[in-house]
Amino acid sequence: LQLVESGGGHAQPGGSLRLSCAAFAFRLDRYAISWFHQAPGKERKGVACINNTGGLTIYSDSAKGRFTASRDNAKNTVYLQMGSLKAEDTGHYYCKTVGATCSGASLEPTPWDAWGQGTEVTVSS
Repeated sequence: LQLVESGGGHAQPGGSLRLSCAAFAFRLDRYAISWFHQAPGKERKGVACINNTGGLTIYSDSAKGRFTASRDNAKNTVYLQMGSLKAEDTGHYYCKTVGATCSGASLEPTPWDAWGQGTEVTVSS
């Protein structure tokens, strides 16, 4: 299962970015997708999950009210709209499949996760 993240870049505090997670060689509509953030020198943490239909989303406390996960299954792509960005949002963002639905465990990385290259976000003035 190959997922490719894109859309990162530089934003000013308070700004916004939209990240994309595209699936290749498999249908994304069978899977819930979680987004993870790894700040420089820190562990990877889950920030959002969206279930396979887009009807259920869950967010970490840090992302709630600022980030929105969405998906376009026709385009085989999941998005993370990031707003009200803060310096602490800086880092790499990754997506991964987490089954068909989301739960609290969906925001927890596991030792057997296989990660892609991610996309880098820098928030600074």
